[in-house]
Amino acid sequence: MTTFVDRVELHVAAGNGGHGCASVHREKFKPLGGPDGGNGGEGGSVTLVVDANVTTLLEYHHSPKRKAGNGKPGAGGNRTGATGEDIVLPVPDGTVVLDKKGNVLADLVGHGTTFIAAAGGRGGLGNAALASARRKAPGFALLGEPGEARDIVMELKSVADVALVGYPSAGKSSLIAVLSAARPKIADYPFTTLVPNLGVVTAGETVYTVADVPGLIPGASQGKGLGLEFLRHVERCSVLVHVLDSATLEPGRDPLTDLEAIETELSQYGGLEDRPRIVALNKVDVPDGQDIADLTRASLEERGYRVFEVSAASRKGLRELSYAMAGIVAEARAAKPVQESTRIVLRPTAVDDAGFTVTEEDGAYRVRGTKPERWVRQTDFSNDEAVGYLADRLARLGVEDQLWKAGAHEGDTVIIGPDENAVVFDWEPTMAAGAEMLGRRGEDHRFETPRPAVDRRRDKLKGRDAAEAEYLAFEALSSSRPAELGEDEDE
Repeated sequence: MTTFVDRVELHVAAGNGGHGCASVHREKFKPLGGPDGGNGGEGGSVTLVVDANVTTLLEYHHSPKRKAGNGKPGAGGNRTGATGEDIVLPVPDGTVVLDKKGNVLADLVGHGTTFIAAAGGRGGLGNAALASARRKAPGFALLGEPGEARDIVMELKSVADVALVGYPSAGKSSLIAVLSAARPKIADYPFTTLVPNLGVVTAGETVYTVADVPGLIPGASQGKGLGLEFLRHVERCSVLVHVLDSATLEPGRDPLTDLEAIETELSQYGGLEDRPRIVALNKVDVPDGQDIADLTRASLEERGYRVFEVSAASRKGLRELSYAMAGIVAEARAAKPVQESTRIVLRPTAVDDAGFTVTEEDGAYRVRGTKPERWVRQTDFSNDEAVGYLADRLARLGVEDQLWKAGAHEGDTVIIGPDENAVVFDWEPTMAAGAEMLGRRGEDHRFETPRPAVDRRRDKLKGRDAAEAEYLAFEALSSSRPAELGEDEDE
């Protein structure tokens, strides 16, 4: 049974925003008391949080799909819908979040570090929020936006100061067991260590962590053995310790050959060239081991390595090795730049940035931009007044002007949004969108006096001059006629 997982693919989906409500306040003797539709609730988000108590990604290996709650729709009486429930996913320290293409989205280091993997959709505005001095009684509301959904890859890179690398059965697990309180599995067969082990070591005033990385063999960087799976766990270390077996009985192996083979794999993996190296000649408690260590020590020192002869069984040389590692770790920590407090960087929008683009694609004109695409998602196309409101917003943003400049003509195909969720229509710039119930944009003929009523009032004023009669008829009606509806200010 799998007990350690350091790489998973996870599908995260945030909650959808709730729809706004189109409602009219009604009470006794006041059947039309104005709009009172509430806004929809925000959709829940999926958030990753570093938890010091979590050491593996096993939970997400078994449950690779996570979805947050949807926001509730608004209601009459200016009642806002409930917010969708957020999902908080605890991850180990050192988790790297990538997209499906391998681009790094976040590097989560430090307890409590958070990353919003999928943001919840915004709730739609109710007709009470859409009302204005010129649009007093909107008969529509905006739809809630869909939540973000995507596939991410999470990789765990152990946050350790020292990495012990070497061939299988070189004694790495034994060293970490005597240097720290860790109790890894130890046996005399290859690939005993199947997961990275972490131990905390104290040397003087320096406390640091040591990672026992599973055994590397030639070809590990190309996927042979276990090395490719766990080489990522040495990326964050400050120092590499080559644990070389001085008492191996395998033909064709000796400390120098093992060192060259491991260095070849590390160089092919890449990114570790600047890490300082230490060599630990292990198992010198065995007679042949001490002889081989004596023969190879000078060659290793000529190559620039600091060499320590150690024995996990007799604890020989462990104090010197631990203090040497502590010294390098302390130097690396001191060399790191001091983290400054978080600063907010303001990047104003360019004065000539319209917020959208219009391009010609295969005879059609595609409109791209955050606002136009969001407005399309929020529009209920079954409501003519809502469609007219969308047309007004696009016109105020300057979309029609840009279509003219791009060479578009009446009847040309216009596409708003990405291919998978686009709105396609024939452009009619001189007509108000939602045409059947709207006259000029922003006007609703339900508030206008029908022509026959004017004619009837004029007929009652017989005997007067015709021009005077028409003037009095319109003057009498104007006192009870509501103000004309117009365009709202953009949100």
